[in-house]
Amino acid sequence: MKNIGIISLFLAIVVYSCGSVSFNMSGANFGAEKTCQVTYFENRAEKVNPRLAAQMTDALKDKIQSNSPLKLVNSNADVMFEGEITGYSVQSGQITAQNVAAEDRLTVTVKVKYTNSLDSENNYEKSFSRFQVFAGGTDLSSVENKLVDDILLELMEDIYNEAFAQW
Repeated sequence: MKNIGIISLFLAIVVYSCGSVSFNMSGANFGAEKTCQVTYFENRAEKVNPRLAAQMTDALKDKIQSNSPLKLVNSNADVMFEGEITGYSVQSGQITAQNVAAEDRLTVTVKVKYTNSLDSENNYEKSFSRFQVFAGGTDLSSVENKLVDDILLELMEDIYNEAFAQW
């Protein structure tokens, strides 16, 4: 018991002498950046899901608000995300012995420009693409909302990590 008290005292001294300690489970790095702007992601894909542009923009805002200390603003931000949806397509995958697609794939591609006005070394302009597989022969409209939600979760993780975690 005496050792636990000594160890606790030692840890308290170390933590106090180091100033504030901050842990970030996402691995994200925020320097002096305090504000963020997300512009509307226009849908420029050949096939257009009419709700996708708003969903994409809102999903990125939500990701930033829930996973960073950044405040969303409409102008003059420290960091800014701009982009466009460049692809929205369905492809047939594996074909069965009966010449029917066993699975289909919905793919969404977005082009993102990230600008950090305080640290231009982290700026990027890059395309991100994610897909979800669904049973062949299934009417896309019956599964589309769920597929898009899942794809957007993955895309937001990719975009966020590229900007803030540099994994």
